[in-house]
Amino acid sequence: MTTQTTPVTRKVDRVNDKLNLGATPMSDSSSMIIPPGNDTWTDPFLVMGEELMNRPGFDWHPHRGLETVTVLLDGAMDHGDSMGNTGVLEAGDVQWMTAGRGIIHREAATRSDNAHIIQLWVNMPADQKMASTRYQDLRAGMQAVHTEPGVLVQMISGTTGAARGPALNHWPILGALITLDPRTDYRQLLAGDERAFAYVISGRLTIGGRRLRAGMVAWSDPVARPNEPTTLELATGDGDEQARVMLFAGRPIGESVYASGPFVMNTRAEIEQAYRDFHSGKFGSIPRHTRLPAG
Repeated sequence: MTTQTTPVTRKVDRVNDKLNLGATPMSDSSSMIIPPGNDTWTDPFLVMGEELMNRPGFDWHPHRGLETVTVLLDGAMDHGDSMGNTGVLEAGDVQWMTAGRGIIHREAATRSDNAHIIQLWVNMPADQKMASTRYQDLRAGMQAVHTEPGVLVQMISGTTGAARGPALNHWPILGALITLDPRTDYRQLLAGDERAFAYVISGRLTIGGRRLRAGMVAWSDPVARPNEPTTLELATGDGDEQARVMLFAGRPIGESVYASGPFVMNTRAEIEQAYRDFHSGKFGSIPRHTRLPAG
């Protein structure tokens, strides 16, 4: 005889507003959604920002020890890297890049359009930080889709129902873009030991019993054992506006974090080595055919 476990209903532990930074040398409009330095509260997630880019964008820069997830909300973005990858991301596309042992890349709006992006940095465990670099273009048509009445879930990573996102991970991550019609509710199933955040891209809704509007992020910390199921409820109210949410979840890694600029390692010595390796050319060079124009 099998005993069915009723999922634990999650609550939201804290809510934050994104911080608008205004124009920067790289972006026409920049916002910080997940600021750096709060690793205990955000693990395994490190930083998340939102950018409205035109020119010059983010010119060639290195990374080590993390993965970046770039969601293109609108416009078009050129990318190139020291592995020789080059191309254009368009609205709905997602880029999942594993910096691992070291990569140099570039991101800029293309065709003189604005590129509206969200970029999330995901940490990697110590024994995988020097993994081989990897680049994944997850085009809008490649993403798995889960639907319920009034709900569209675009799976980037992980599984919901029969839908499995195409991203390959070095640390298990659930990632989805969720669109809800008015007067609709949806329950996302999560493992009990996962930390989740939900960023409201547009609209208004209730998440875990808390009312949120566009530009706010809600956090739900681990609440149960690894194999114990939990649910996070999202619900829209009356009105005529859809709500769109970026929902990510992952088990905290629980290791020390030592970050400096574009490098995220576990110790200061590893950061110093990262800088030495970069300056000595061990991250590779910028191939001539990835030298894309800024617009």
